[in-house]
Formats: sequence, C-alpha cells, structure tokens
Amino acid sequence: MCLDVMSPDVMSPDVAIEINQASKVYEGARRVEALSGVDLVARAGSFSAILGPSGCGKSTLLNALAGFETVTTGSVRIFGAPVRGPGPKRAVVFQEASLLPWFSVRENILLSARVSGDNSGAISDFANRLIARVGLAGFEDHLPAELSGGMRQRVGIARGLLMRPDVLLMDEPFGALDAQTRLQMQELLLDVWEEYRTTVVFITHDIDEAILLADEVHVMSVRPGRIKMSIKVELKRPRHVDLITNPSFNVIRRQIFDCIRADV
Repeated sequence: MCLDVMSPDVMSPDVAIEINQASKVYEGARRVEALSGVDLVARAGSFSAILGPSGCGKSTLLNALAGFETVTTGSVRIFGAPVRGPGPKRAVVFQEASLLPWFSVRENILLSARVSGDNSGAISDFANRLIARVGLAGFEDHLPAELSGGMRQRVGIARGLLMRPDVLLMDEPFGALDAQTRLQMQELLLDVWEEYRTTVVFITHDIDEAILLADEVHVMSVRPGRIKMSIKVELKRPRHVDLITNPSFNVIRRQIFDCIRADV
C-alpha cells in the first residue's frame, strides 16, 4: 500500500518549493489532463527526486517549476513567490546538454553570465573553479563535438551552477548515458551537491537513482499525474554508489516498487 503524501508546511521559513493542488490540462483536438491535484514541498538545500513512469507528467511538473509552463489550477511557489515565468535563480539541466556547438566548454559554461552582462573577473574565476570541480580541467577549450556524453553533461551541470541558482531543476540528465558513465555522474552530482547545497529537483524513472541521490522521493501515478507517495530517504551522507547494496536501501526500494506496481 502506498504511503500518504506529506501535507505542505507553508508556515516554515525554510520552504524552497511549494506546489499546492496543481493541475495541468492541455486543450486541443484531444484534451489531455497531464497533472491532477499535485501537492509537493521541498525545503531549502534539499535534494528531491520525482519518480514515475514515462508520460506521467514528471517533465510537465518540472516545466511548471522552471516557468516554461503555467498550471491550469493550483499554485507553484519558489521561496514564497509565485512562478510566473523563467528566472535567473532557477537553472535547468536537461537530458541533452544542449550546448552551442561552436562554443568551447568555457564559453558554454559562461553563456548565461554573458547574456546577463556579467563579464567580471569573479564570474570567470568561479567558472574556472566549476570546470575543475566537475572534472573538466584541461578541456576548457574543447568543443562539444570533442567531448563524450558524460563530459557534455558535466558542462551542463557547471553551467547550471554558475549563476548560483536558488533551485537547480534536472530533467533525467543521465537518462541517455551508459550504465558506467551514469554511475560516475551520480557520484559527481552527489559530491557537487554536498559542496554547494543548492536546492535540487531531479526527475528520473530509475528507482535506485532516486534513492541514491535524494533526501526525499516523490512517486507519481500514471497520467493524470499526482503524487502517490512521498518517502524520506534517511540514509547517511555523504553517499556513494555502493550504498545500493545496503539492506536499508533495499527496504526503501521495495516500498517504492510496491507503490509503482500498484499502478501496473
């Protein structure tokens, strides 16, 4: 049996994300109800994973947080302010890194700063630190075509962190990677998050990935998407991929698997 979702705690001053009874309907030749009555709360500095099958509305929910979509009913707030469109304090990392092919690694990472008019030495120095932090030192002048898929995603993560966003939104960023590279990227993300403690919302369909990375896993139902279960992952940090074999990890995996299986 699935656990009840947590009630939003709107009074707490450290709430970063609050989604309250959010629904999304696409009108057209065929009416599609993508989301229905979604409630979700994430605290500042937390790592939340949203897990669910393809087509359940995970990306629609992330797009609502990013400001790319507006909900039909309900509300979406970031640090108490309604989301009315994209903003510089919300960065998005997609499944494909979407790098400009004629820009180098450094230029792609600095792109958002250049667009905002920040050409300062401080932002350049921070870019250099991020390049080193994500393991791209020595590749600063390489073009995207000269990088592996995992390296391109490292550029995307560094670019997302450059403007020190309040919230980092990640839409299945490792979904297209091979198993070994995916594990490497999961450990990299854990290390980088431990250092910067940016509030992260991470979309995935992989149960192990969700448990390994997150403080809390929100499981979505089949469409129309709603939060069926929210479960806290009370496993010690810092974490590494060998945690997957831990008995406590397997208990959480079973709870989530049973919740997902109920929809099948």
